[in-house]
Amino acid sequence: MTTFVDRVELHVAAGNGGHGCASVHREKFKPLGGPDGGNGGRGGDVILVVDQSVTTLLDYHHSPHRKATNGKPGEGGNRSGKDGTDLILPVPDGTVVLDKRGNVLADLIGQGTTYIAAQGGRGGLGNAALASPRRKAPGFALLGEPGHSGDVVLELKTVADVALVGYPSAGKSSLISVLSAAKPKIADYPFTTLVPNLGVVTAGSTVYTIADVPGLIPGASQGKGLGLEFLRHVERCSVLVHVLDTAALESERDPLTDLDVIEAELAQYGGLDDRPRVVVLNKVDIPDGQDLADIIRPDLEARGYQVFEVSAVAHLGLKELSFALAKIVAQARAAKPKEEATRIVIRPKAVDDAGFTVVAEEGFYRVLGEKPERWVRQTDFANDEAVGYLADRLARLGVEEELVKAGARSGDEVVIGPEDDAVVFDWEPSIATGAEMLGRRGEDHRFDAPRPAAQRRRDRDAERDEAEQEYDAFKPF
Repeated sequence: MTTFVDRVELHVAAGNGGHGCASVHREKFKPLGGPDGGNGGRGGDVILVVDQSVTTLLDYHHSPHRKATNGKPGEGGNRSGKDGTDLILPVPDGTVVLDKRGNVLADLIGQGTTYIAAQGGRGGLGNAALASPRRKAPGFALLGEPGHSGDVVLELKTVADVALVGYPSAGKSSLISVLSAAKPKIADYPFTTLVPNLGVVTAGSTVYTIADVPGLIPGASQGKGLGLEFLRHVERCSVLVHVLDTAALESERDPLTDLDVIEAELAQYGGLDDRPRVVVLNKVDIPDGQDLADIIRPDLEARGYQVFEVSAVAHLGLKELSFALAKIVAQARAAKPKEEATRIVIRPKAVDDAGFTVVAEEGFYRVLGEKPERWVRQTDFANDEAVGYLADRLARLGVEEELVKAGARSGDEVVIGPEDDAVVFDWEPSIATGAEMLGRRGEDHRFDAPRPAAQRRRDRDAERDEAEQEYDAFKPF
């Protein structure tokens, strides 16, 4: 059964914001208590957090769909809804977050590093928050915004200082087991190691991590064997250690050829040319292994490699190798630029930035902008007064002026929002806007085609007024 996963596609959905409440305070002897509808709660976020105790993405491989909780709706009595609970997803150190197209969204390195993968929706305002001197008793509330949802790809790139690379069964697992406390699986057959193994090495005052990358073979950079799957785990390493088997049983192989093949695969993968290389001649405790090491060592040193002869079984040459790697790691750490505290940059909007754009497209006009699109999502289109409030907000923002400048006329089709989430209107320029145009709660006289319930109420009021007029005309003096 798979116990290590280093790449998953995660489907995340943040919580929706709770709807605002439209309520009027009702109390004995207080017929006009005023609006008291509470605001809706905020939807929960989906947050990725680096946790050092997590080493694999296996949980998300089995359960790729994750959703935060929704915010609760507001209630009467000025009671706001409860915020949704954020969903915290622990990920291993070195996790890279990408979108479906492969663009890097975040590189999560270091304990506690966070990234909001999906933003929760805002809660809608209740009618108490919408009340104003001109609109004293709003008969509507704003809807909660839907939370963001989408797909992200998580890729794990091992965070280690040293990477052991080489052919299968070259002795990498044995080497990491004696240099550190790691206990990888060790056997005498190829591809014993199927997942990267990490170990911590202490050499004097330097502590560094070492990674055993599963066996590479010719064609690894094109996906042959296990190479392409795990080559990403060497990207963050400061030094590459070629582990060469000086006692290889295959007669057609030799350590120099193995080195050339692995180097060719690393070069084809790309991005690793600047990493220092160290060559380890392993299994020199075997007589034939020591003889072959004596033959090829001059050639390796002539190429500029620093060469170490070791035996993981007999514990030969391990101390020298450990301290040499510690020195290289310390130099690499010293050469890195010092991390500076994140500077907070405030970029105010330009004075002439309206926050939206009006684009003339074939047969209609499209309005794009954060505020108009958010306002549309928060509007209850079953409530005439809420739609009228939206019209007022758009007019104050200057949308109607821009539509006139773009050439829009009465009756033209206006679309607010992108193609996949747009609202379509037949535009009618406002002659007058504001609370003075309002009638009963939940109604707006600017609409010629009101809701059936509102029309029925108007018809009943008209009949009642007519009956009262007839009674007044015939009542006795």
